[in-house]
Amino acid sequence: METLTRNTKETQITASLEVYGAGIANIQTGIGFFDHMLQSLCKHASWNLNLECKGDLEVDYHHSVEDCGIVIGQLLKNSLFPIQKVERFGNSAVVMDEACVECDLDLSNRPFLVFEVKTEGKVGSFDCELIEEFFRALVFNAGLSVHIIQKRGKNRHHLIEASFKAFGVALRRACVKNEKIGIPSTKGVL
Repeated sequence: METLTRNTKETQITASLEVYGAGIANIQTGIGFFDHMLQSLCKHASWNLNLECKGDLEVDYHHSVEDCGIVIGQLLKNSLFPIQKVERFGNSAVVMDEACVECDLDLSNRPFLVFEVKTEGKVGSFDCELIEEFFRALVFNAGLSVHIIQKRGKNRHHLIEASFKAFGVALRRACVKNEKIGIPSTKGVL
C-alpha cells in the first residue's frame, strides 16, 4: 500500500490506496456527503483507502474535492501501471431507486472523461457540480478513459451515488487479473 502526501496552500492531504483490497475506507475530508461517496466507491471497487484531507472549507469544498481526486488518481496510476495481466476494460450500470447510471472505462493510459449526469444544485451544503471536477481530476491523474452516463433519474443523491458505485464496479471489473492476456493491447504497451 503506497502512501502519498500533497500539501498546497489550499489543502493538506495524506492518502494510501490498496487496489486489491477488501473495500475498507477510512476517510476524513470534513465533507460528510463526499466522505459517503468515497466510502461507496471503495466498497464497490474493493479498494482499501485511507485518506485525510484538511482543506479550506471556509472558502468552499472545491479545492478539497478536486485535490482528493488528484491524489487518488496518482495513487491509482502508481498501482496499476504498467498495465499487464488484467482485463483492462470494465463497465457497470448501477440502479438506485429511480436512478440508473452507467460507467464504461478503459485502463488506457490516455485520459479522457465523458460525464453526462445532471449535477445542478446541492445535496445539503454540497455543490453537486463538484462531482464532475472530482472525476476529471481522478481520471486525468490516473490515465483512464471513463464515460459516466445518466440513463434515468431525478434525485441528485441517487444519481451521484450511482455514479460513484458504477465507477467502482467498472474499475473493479477492469482490474480483474487475467494471466493469459499479458499486456492487453495490440500495441504491446499502455
